[in-house]
Amino acid sequence: MRATNESTAAEAAAWTRRVDLAACYRLVALYGFDDLIFTHISARLPGLARRFLVNRYGLLFDEVTASNLVEVDADGRAVDGAAEVNPAGFAIHAAIHRAREDAACVLHIHHVDGIAVSARDEGLLPISQSSMVVLPSLAYHEYGGLVLDDGEAARLVASLGDRRFLMLRHHGLVTIGGSIAEAFIAMVHFATACTIQVRAQSGGGKLRTIDEAARTTTASRLAPGEKGVGRRLAWPALLRRLDRIDPGYRR
Repeated sequence: MRATNESTAAEAAAWTRRVDLAACYRLVALYGFDDLIFTHISARLPGLARRFLVNRYGLLFDEVTASNLVEVDADGRAVDGAAEVNPAGFAIHAAIHRAREDAACVLHIHHVDGIAVSARDEGLLPISQSSMVVLPSLAYHEYGGLVLDDGEAARLVASLGDRRFLMLRHHGLVTIGGSIAEAFIAMVHFATACTIQVRAQSGGGKLRTIDEAARTTTASRLAPGEKGVGRRLAWPALLRRLDRIDPGYRR
C-alpha cells in the first residue's frame, strides 16, 4: 500500500509540474515575451535529477498544454524517442541544469528591450525598483554565437556562476528559479527593468541612478519577499487569470 501511495504522490507531483510549466508558456505568450516557436522554458521533473520537461518543437507558446510537454533527458532527447524537440534549443538549459541543482526551472527569452540593454556597455542600470530585484544576482555572458557545443555551454555556465539572472549579450535574458513560479516572476522583473531603462534612455539627458545606500537596503528587503509572495500569492493569481482566458493549458 505504501508503494502505491508513493507512486500516486509522485505522479501527482509530476502532473502539477506539467500544469505549472504549461501555464508558464502561456504567460510568456500573454506578456509578449515569446519569439515565434523559438526559445524555451524547461523544468526538472520532481525526484528525477536528469529528466526535464520542455515544449514540443513547432508549437506556439499559447498552444502548449500539460499533456503535450515532452519529457527529455539531460541532452534534450525525447525519452519516448517519438516527440519532436529541438536539442540545440535545449543546449542552454541542459548546461545550466547540469551545473545547478537548484535550477528547477530555466526560462530563456529573446526580449527586445532586454537585448537592447545587453548591447550597451553599461548593461542594466540601477534606475528602477525592478532593477533592485535583478542587480544583486545578475551575471553577463559575452556573445560567442549559438550555444551548440560543450565549450560554449561551459563558458555560459561559468558566466552564470551562482546567480539567478543572466543577461546574454546581443541575445536575450535567462532566469533561474527554484520553482516555475519563481523563474517567471523573476523574468517579469528582469524584462520590466530593461523596458524602463530603454524608455528612460530614449528621452535623452542624464539618468538619475539610485544611490548605493538605498540600493543595498531595498535589495535586502525585496529578495525574500519577491520569492515568498510570488509563489504564495502572485502565481495563483496568474493561474486564475489564465483560467479566465483559456483553461486549456491544464489539459
